[in-house]
Amino acid sequence: MIHKSIYVTEPAMPPLEEFIPYLQKIWETKILTNGGPFHQQLEAALCTYLMVKHISLFANATIALVTALQTLRITGEVITTPYSFVATAHSLLWNGIKPVFVDICPKTLNIDPSKIESAITPQTTAIMPVHCYGHPCDVEAIQKIADIYNLKVIYDAAHAFGVHGESGSVLGHGDLSVLSFHATKVFNTFEGGAIVCPDAKIKQRIDNLKNFGIVSEVRVVAPGINGKMSEINAAFGMLQLNGIEAALRKRMAIDTIYREQLSGVPGIRCLQSAGEKVANYSYFPILVGPEYPLKRDGLYDKLAQNGIHARRYFYPLITEFPMYRSLPSAAHSNLPVAIKAANEVLCLPIYPDLLMAELEKIINIIKE
Repeated sequence: MIHKSIYVTEPAMPPLEEFIPYLQKIWETKILTNGGPFHQQLEAALCTYLMVKHISLFANATIALVTALQTLRITGEVITTPYSFVATAHSLLWNGIKPVFVDICPKTLNIDPSKIESAITPQTTAIMPVHCYGHPCDVEAIQKIADIYNLKVIYDAAHAFGVHGESGSVLGHGDLSVLSFHATKVFNTFEGGAIVCPDAKIKQRIDNLKNFGIVSEVRVVAPGINGKMSEINAAFGMLQLNGIEAALRKRMAIDTIYREQLSGVPGIRCLQSAGEKVANYSYFPILVGPEYPLKRDGLYDKLAQNGIHARRYFYPLITEFPMYRSLPSAAHSNLPVAIKAANEVLCLPIYPDLLMAELEKIINIIKE
């Protein structure tokens, strides 16, 4: 029986009509982009909420990843994970960098630090780990390797909004961290992203690069790109920030119910919880093992037939796509854990407005 008492019924997000005054303010200022008032307010508000020193907003996280690599002048080879969204590796190719893939940890599905050192070559300049599903990487182990070999660390923190570890915000680790504010994320601006950086000098370089490299009307200092966030996106971010705590409580309640109800189902494994003070409950992945009556794709189809849209996230692996599969590091023998996870993973619906009836329906289908 599902204990409904832990299910949060408060509204997770402000009503959409509350967005109208924000639009009116944009219309009154007549500033639609280029670092307007809402852009500046959102950067400041996010620094406070996320407990980071500097943040630079972007139109999306992919451009932010591309810019982060350019900010640190990364070249040669970068060690990364095959178990991620393709934007992680695509950002490397866009910069003419060779991705080198290593396997993942079976418990967290994050990059396995014990596999990194053997992948380092004289051409290696950086490590790009991913905080998969919002669960923090082993940041201390990764940093130790980076320090020994003088490598930069750029975290793809697309899933890690508001995530904390023992030493504070997980976004404070590495040289840079990149957030996604896509519509599917815990916190979103419809489309958007950001780079978290440690000092004002680096932020200035980032801000120059995302604005074509322009520093004045007559001066361009770098071959930058147009990565700026619009005022409308920033205003929506300000509105979303008002409801983030309620949204996280709803997600935590759903996560708790899933874990409680699925814990005894043979062949269904939930990833270990990162804990209330660490997790942001951005995803709820399960691994469908051989003990379950259906294979993963069979359960995926069964849910779909009942109007439930789960995601095989991440499947296929990045290394299965044609632009990567010829790389030596993409060999199946190099990535056994990642391959197994990709073939078993299924992310169940988790979002603030998920109704209790829908949640019960999902759980009952899996149990049946």
